[in-house]
Amino acid sequence: MVNLKKYNTLLQHFVLFLTLLAFVSCGQQKIYVSKVKGKQISINKSISEVAAIENYVKPYRDSIDKDLSAVLAFAPQTIDKSGQSQSPMGNLLSDVTLELGNPVFNSREKKSIDVCLLNHGGIRTIISKGDITARTAFEVMPFENSLVVVGLKGTDITTIASYIIKEKKPHPLAGMTFTIGKDNLPKDILVQGKPVDPNKIYYVGTSDYLSNGGDNMSFFKNGVERYDLNYKLRNILIDYFKKVETIPLINDVRISVE
Repeated sequence: MVNLKKYNTLLQHFVLFLTLLAFVSCGQQKIYVSKVKGKQISINKSISEVAAIENYVKPYRDSIDKDLSAVLAFAPQTIDKSGQSQSPMGNLLSDVTLELGNPVFNSREKKSIDVCLLNHGGIRTIISKGDITARTAFEVMPFENSLVVVGLKGTDITTIASYIIKEKKPHPLAGMTFTIGKDNLPKDILVQGKPVDPNKIYYVGTSDYLSNGGDNMSFFKNGVERYDLNYKLRNILIDYFKKVETIPLINDVRISVE
């Protein structure tokens, strides 16, 4: 009986050893995708079914098309985003964002937006001469970006000027002016017509995309305050179109070269 007991114990240990060995071997095994197969599955609908869907969607489509096609304002000349350091389109969008965003920010936070900075790449098309509609705003700014206000120190305002010089793109800029010196560095930086105070907090309006460091605007990550106004940039543009009759061509100098 003693020998049988020892034998059973050894057998149990051996089985346990094999189980652990199998587990370790399975754990080390890597699985790879060797083949991907796919096939097209056609969906056949009768003419009556397609017509039923079309009839169901048509009232909604017609209503949206009517809203988008309604004339809101008039552009006496084409406005585009071409330029060396600034552009007519950039000036317009940054001015409009500053103008319509400020009352919202002031009513909520009792503060004012000092500067507006957007990105040149966010402007997707021109504003053509002629009637302006809500569809125009969707074409110019098709993205779902919202207005965000970031509190930046004066030193970061200087960084914004350096960024614009380095990028060599006409990014929309309002509320701020500066000169590009012969050494290719910014000088005479003014915010709302006053020299930048490095210790002051300035409130910069921008898009939610840029406020998170998009387009290499990493200086926004240094923000000491952040406010999301939940006001889409496209809706700001539409509200501006509703507010005015004629769209101006804005060519004032904001960035000069020494």
